[in-house]
Amino acid sequence: MFEILRPTLLIDKEICLRNIEQMAYKAAKHNLRFRPHFKTHQSAQIGEWYKLYGVKAITVSSVQMAEYFAAHGWDDITIAFSLNILEIQNINRLAAAIKLNVLVENKEAANVLKDKASSSLGVYIKIDTGYNRTGIPSSRTGSIDSILEILDSNKKLTFKGFLTHTGHTYQAKSTNEIYSRHFDALLKLRFLKSKYIKQYPSIELSMGDTPSASICNNFEGVDEFRPGNFVFYDLMQHSLGVCEMRDIAVKMVCPVVAKHISRNEIIIHGGAVHFSKDTVLNTDGKPLFGRIRIQYKGEKVLLDNKHYLSKLSQEHGTLKITPANYEKINIGDLIEIIPVHSCLTANLMGYMQTTEGELIKMMPKY
Repeated sequence: MFEILRPTLLIDKEICLRNIEQMAYKAAKHNLRFRPHFKTHQSAQIGEWYKLYGVKAITVSSVQMAEYFAAHGWDDITIAFSLNILEIQNINRLAAAIKLNVLVENKEAANVLKDKASSSLGVYIKIDTGYNRTGIPSSRTGSIDSILEILDSNKKLTFKGFLTHTGHTYQAKSTNEIYSRHFDALLKLRFLKSKYIKQYPSIELSMGDTPSASICNNFEGVDEFRPGNFVFYDLMQHSLGVCEMRDIAVKMVCPVVAKHISRNEIIIHGGAVHFSKDTVLNTDGKPLFGRIRIQYKGEKVLLDNKHYLSKLSQEHGTLKITPANYEKINIGDLIEIIPVHSCLTANLMGYMQTTEGELIKMMPKY
């Protein structure tokens, strides 16, 4: 067994592979191109695991991430982030080497592509289907027409279709609400496909969010989906009802550094710089930053929701523990914390280890 001395993010490769296999099977079952989002793991090593299940096309969230994965052999990449016009030269270099798709949602970005694109480039129009973050509402077909007119004026640009991220499924209060929001987004995209398919016979619809990809089964009219978090899952997905605890492949292992019996609190080395400050609501109505698993009498025990990571400062984490379990945890013990948001936790850590001790490197930040 390898030694852990400080906060360490562990991933269970077997669970990751199972999650990838199940999502790849679902994509095949619904005749969808599986273009998983790699921003969750940001690792060329983990990227290779997807190839075992036939994945050939990927999604990323930045030009830098696209460059990283292109350098590791991926040659069909969608940058699922509204075009940053300041990076057009980098985009041109990348598009000259691989099959690259970008997103636009305004005429300004479309005009930059029209005037400065020097290599063949696929272009999706980003549609807002209810998340209210980025994208054009599906009802604003006049804005869509204006962008299409610009894109059509440069032969190097190929209009691929409409892309959405139904991110408001993460805010759902029930699985029924996830189904409802997914179906609403689906109807909006299908409306656009029916409107423009005569003009653009090869038009595609691309959807991507882990909650709906995990539990929904109506993808009629959709050509590809792009979930990302599913490879690890986390407490946020569990709280939404889209995965089981056994599906969560990540855990942060943190040393115990102090105990305070007067407050029934235990302090770990593991804070916001390791976990982020995303929370879910605990059963007591208070913010929960992570669930606790301890080693007791030779077995790993997942403690109930009366025990949880209740506070985070920069480097410190505070565990709320009942008196019955307080003495089971000692200074110097290693505590497993199941994180709320595995994407942010991995990004903050910058590296991972498998439960077998293999070091998993991630994309350099600079």
